[in-house]
Amino acid sequence: MDKKKNYDSDFCGSLPLNHINVIQSYGYLLVVDSESLDVIQASENISELLDKPASDVVNTPLATYADTTAIVKLQERFGDTVKDKVPATFVIGGTKVHALVHFKPGYIILELEKPSVAAERSFANVFEEVKYAMAAIEQADTIENVSQVAVTELRKLTGFDGIMMYHFDPDWNGTVIAEDKVQDEGLENYMGHTFPASDVPKQARQLYLKNAYRLIPDRDFKPVRLYPVINPKTNTFIDLSDCNLRGVAAVHLEYLKNMNVQASMSFRVIHNGQLWGLIACHHLTPRYLSFELCSVCELISSVVSNKITTILYKENFEFEADLQKKQTNLIAQVYAEGDLLAGLLNDAELNLMDVLNAGGVAASIKGKLYKAGNTPDNDFLENMVLWLQSKNVNKLFVSDHLSSIYDEALPFADIASGALAIPVNSATGDYIVAFRPEVKQTIKWGGNPNKAINFEPDGKNYHPRNSFKLWQETVHNTSEPWKKEEIGIAENMRSFVYEFTTHNA
Repeated sequence: MDKKKNYDSDFCGSLPLNHINVIQSYGYLLVVDSESLDVIQASENISELLDKPASDVVNTPLATYADTTAIVKLQERFGDTVKDKVPATFVIGGTKVHALVHFKPGYIILELEKPSVAAERSFANVFEEVKYAMAAIEQADTIENVSQVAVTELRKLTGFDGIMMYHFDPDWNGTVIAEDKVQDEGLENYMGHTFPASDVPKQARQLYLKNAYRLIPDRDFKPVRLYPVINPKTNTFIDLSDCNLRGVAAVHLEYLKNMNVQASMSFRVIHNGQLWGLIACHHLTPRYLSFELCSVCELISSVVSNKITTILYKENFEFEADLQKKQTNLIAQVYAEGDLLAGLLNDAELNLMDVLNAGGVAASIKGKLYKAGNTPDNDFLENMVLWLQSKNVNKLFVSDHLSSIYDEALPFADIASGALAIPVNSATGDYIVAFRPEVKQTIKWGGNPNKAINFEPDGKNYHPRNSFKLWQETVHNTSEPWKKEEIGIAENMRSFVYEFTTHNA
């Protein structure tokens, strides 16, 4: 194919996952009025803990079942300032339970851990491993090393059969950059494979900004409903955006089944306040992690996010500093020459191609063409200048797939798949254009991305793809994308060229 297709799904991205109104069965949920501390909603399985149905628990004081002093103290300390959930331990119905407390306007959500599924390993007995994992991540000096250390150490801590980490591209497709798995026939190898954006649709990505992780201990769980269905404080379904117990969309459970995965867990990797990637854990049989161990994993994912951010900042700083140094030297060279085009294009060791990381540069100034490096022929260049004029391009023009918007570029894709045009004087057709050659890219998809979503005849119900076997796709007529730092340098050069030409007019 030509340019890489965008596989983000508007349909999947519009489904309200946070208002699913059921929870997974590995815990209990209580919703309490902030002022009266009366129970206003409860998961129907609360009967296991309190020996009475949810309908009898609702509209009764929480103090009937638990000492509310601890909750009041938490409310006074965190209620108005902390937007994240707060861990706590309570005795409810005579049983000691771990809880996550969420303070919302008008009500409090209590996520309660089932004592029967309490952890095999607590924070105390994994502390040494945690310290080692954090130290190993801090010592890693590349994105690849950080990612591999992270999945290896998390697998030791959690015991999942397989863990992989993938990074999102600008179109939200995720490519696996690290993997650690048990050598077994049950799990596929996905290293280097790319998963289409629709696998983690927009609204699911947004939920990861609210919730550091997502745990599904058993895909065959029986959903537990809330009673009553409508939250009396909001008169709508309750928003479970940041609740770990939140139920799971049927299509995702089918997705896990098609992957031959019984249990899954995923952690976010954040950079610049945005979702940069995910760490995905898979198990062939049901697997539960305690609230405590989940918190340990959340801590490690934060360490991973911070380390990756540090590395990316360093790489970007060094890249931008190198570009600025080249730009400064090039400008000095132009002044030394006393001639704009001679200074920009003639020097073999430093010219505009080096500054813009281009394969060739052409300048159309006052009706004359000047070229350096690999550029299309003069007829093409003259026509492209006319095309830029017809499009009224008086600001920087950037494309990494020129033939998709300018048909005449297709025969020259080998040297001009990408273009960056700097308007000097668009009215007179004065432009400087940098070209980039084609970079053929073979994408190893985890299953055919064109079959990622399969609708039933009714056009409403749909299913995920049933195969994750390698499906390769080669992308043509596309160059390396222009980085924002390079575009910034091009803007600077445009200002310089304008000032130089104006001063020397």
